[in-house]
Amino acid sequence: MAKKKVVAKKKTAKKIAVQDGVKNGVTKKVTAKNTSTQDSLLKAGQKAPQFSLINDAGVTVKLSALRGNKVVLYFYPKDNTPGCTQESCDFRDSFSRLKKQGVVVLGVSRDSVQSHQKFKNKYDLPFELLADESGKVCESYGVWQEKSNYGKTYMGIVRSTFLIDEQGKLLKVYSKVSVKGHVDEVIAELGASK
Repeated sequence: MAKKKVVAKKKTAKKIAVQDGVKNGVTKKVTAKNTSTQDSLLKAGQKAPQFSLINDAGVTVKLSALRGNKVVLYFYPKDNTPGCTQESCDFRDSFSRLKKQGVVVLGVSRDSVQSHQKFKNKYDLPFELLADESGKVCESYGVWQEKSNYGKTYMGIVRSTFLIDEQGKLLKVYSKVSVKGHVDEVIAELGASK
């Protein structure tokens, strides 16, 4: 009888430790590492994963509601950082050319709606920024990956752009985007896919 009580106490202690890990976000980190790999990025020709996210104005944006339009969906690591600011401003500066082609531009990061509002206003961005705070859309598009910087590894968004056609299929996937010249590359591809 004494042995059964000891075993039960050990199981209870283990259960509490697991629950504490969940509360402290440990499970979240482990899940992200297990579900996102370098090879999980989508390929052209596949159906674009559906999403429903809140934009910088607090309005829900659904990919399914954009059928009939080409969509440039670009994922970037963080508002107000040098590379992300440059990329967003490059899309801003080329926005009229994209709009003439009937293209909807959407930027996505894990920043909050409030952060997006400030970022958009500061740089006068004419397109919507979507808040993926949970990271679920980043994971479904395969951009939430292990990264390294100065020998330290961590999980983050790998800068990527997806061109989606009027039927919701991926026309082109740009992974590990280099900011310089990227928007021109996207516009050239859109012109070629008419």
